[in-house]
Amino acid sequence: MERIQLTEDLSFSRIIHGLWRLNEWEMTKEERLELIEACLALGITTFDHADIYGDYTNERLFGEALALKPELRDRMEIVTKTGIKMKGNHFSDQSLSFYDTTKEHIIKQVNRSLQELGVEYVDTLLIHRPDPLMDPNEIAEAFVELKDAGKVRTFGLSNHTPAQQSLIQSRLPFMLVTNQLELSVSELKHFEDGSVDLCHENEMPLMAWSPLAGGRLFKDEQYAPLREKLAEIAETIGAEEIDEVAYAWLLKHPARIMPIVGSGKIERIESAVRSTKLSLTREQWFEILKASRGRDVD
Repeated sequence: MERIQLTEDLSFSRIIHGLWRLNEWEMTKEERLELIEACLALGITTFDHADIYGDYTNERLFGEALALKPELRDRMEIVTKTGIKMKGNHFSDQSLSFYDTTKEHIIKQVNRSLQELGVEYVDTLLIHRPDPLMDPNEIAEAFVELKDAGKVRTFGLSNHTPAQQSLIQSRLPFMLVTNQLELSVSELKHFEDGSVDLCHENEMPLMAWSPLAGGRLFKDEQYAPLREKLAEIAETIGAEEIDEVAYAWLLKHPARIMPIVGSGKIERIESAVRSTKLSLTREQWFEILKASRGRDVD
């Protein structure tokens, strides 16, 4: 498995395993451990979390599995996110969900994430969504305090625009290491709004969430022409499934995009890993772009 260097002493696996739906997979902790070990055996060492996933339960579910074999912590990189306060059991006194990127909330939730995961530090912390009320100075203070305490090694963003990324970066004494964006053969806006370009300019690798459009790529009628093109190219390059071609399309981009595979089925994870061995020509890449857009380049 290729590795992507974020800093001198931190790299991620090119394919990342996402735990957004971990609670929905209804696995025992032993089965969760088996999945973790299967990922590691495939070369997937980076695991993506968020405090809110599974209504604030998924970090604990992962931590329970990791506790069965704690030595695996040294073989993985853990990413988590914070900055959203969801109305529900965890914050039962709220009348609605809202964003909170105050220093107090960031630090409180990181401490909670460490406890739930059963680890002493996370490798990368991301601000989950842009907060209209964010104070970049306060975010910076939280980041510096967490780094100095050894609780977080590196920091990044998720779903932030180029302007928001630049604003937060301007207050930090160290570089942000990633922005996690929705990127896929059917989700092109961040290739066009400067988000990918800014990360590329800063030599900041990108994490791509929903790289298969949340499964819609396989069933929605609007994607039928795109599916046909992916199937045609799959046959040409020897891919077993069209999802491999969709991953390969992201991997072709020079911005060092790291797709997040959010599946509990090992065969789907193996399919993503196979995509790293595929190679698209420039012409094939643009054929897929045309099928997605429904038009040729200008």
